[in-house]
Amino acid sequence: PARQLLRTVPLTLNGEAWRMQYSPYVYFNEHCIALSDSHTPMDICRATYVRLFDFLDQFPHYFIGSNAGLPIAGGSILSHLHFQGGRHTLPMMKAPVLRRFACREPEIEASQLKWPMPVLRLESENREALTALAERVTLAWEQYSDASQGIYAHTDGTAHNTITPISQKQDGKYILDLVFRNNLTSAEFPLGIFHPHPCRHHIKRENIGLIEVMGLFILPGRLKNELAQTVCYLCGQEYDAAAVEPHKAWADEIRARRSFRSPEEAQAVLRNELAQLCMQLLGDAAVFKDTPEGNDAFARF
Repeated sequence: PARQLLRTVPLTLNGEAWRMQYSPYVYFNEHCIALSDSHTPMDICRATYVRLFDFLDQFPHYFIGSNAGLPIAGGSILSHLHFQGGRHTLPMMKAPVLRRFACREPEIEASQLKWPMPVLRLESENREALTALAERVTLAWEQYSDASQGIYAHTDGTAHNTITPISQKQDGKYILDLVFRNNLTSAEFPLGIFHPHPCRHHIKRENIGLIEVMGLFILPGRLKNELAQTVCYLCGQEYDAAAVEPHKAWADEIRARRSFRSPEEAQAVLRNELAQLCMQLLGDAAVFKDTPEGNDAFARF
């Protein structure tokens, strides 16, 4: 039905009136949106974590997350406070641990995930201790700069650092993933330095939101025809030149490495190449790159 006819379920988060609805987009199983009754701008703060954990206490079989509160560094409407979640396991939730960090709070486990974007995972059965640590990390990140990585917390009084938080609950333990974001722009990257780079805009130029952060890419509908025509181009069949043009340089690079015996093989290869490109898009948005230097910079923070 039309979105204005969707029914919402009242719930309480952080002692506040909220509502939940199932998404009209259905990106994954039981894709839901929780939204504040009050018309409040998006923000990441201590109350964010309290609300996320309150949600998990009521829906422990769901994950729940928030887009960042700054433009460019997320995919959401910034004017109204809301979360997204659902009953689905997204790729980032299965990412292995790259390294573990010692934590002053013995009841909290802290680790960095092996993922194209920088993810600090905090785990504990003690939600109060977890909330306090998440707040401390958030406040520290909002003031953190690292010129070696091109990260600047402020320029001309404008804040640039924010966090995309995602949480889930397993066997009574809260798992909170904090993904570090920054929305700086430059003359070379006017849409955002930590944003899809122009060489990949033929696939996606929109912001990287929390669902993409977790490894599920919501791609433009135009690609359905364009990539089908690109498969024809790869196979040497008749194709729509206008549809293939945005992807021609990419397709030529693939064709230089591969030959195709059938359209089905070309389609399978193109799908895999698309997945690799989406990983590169996450790398574009990463403030700490998944490299030895980037991971060392993550550890310094």
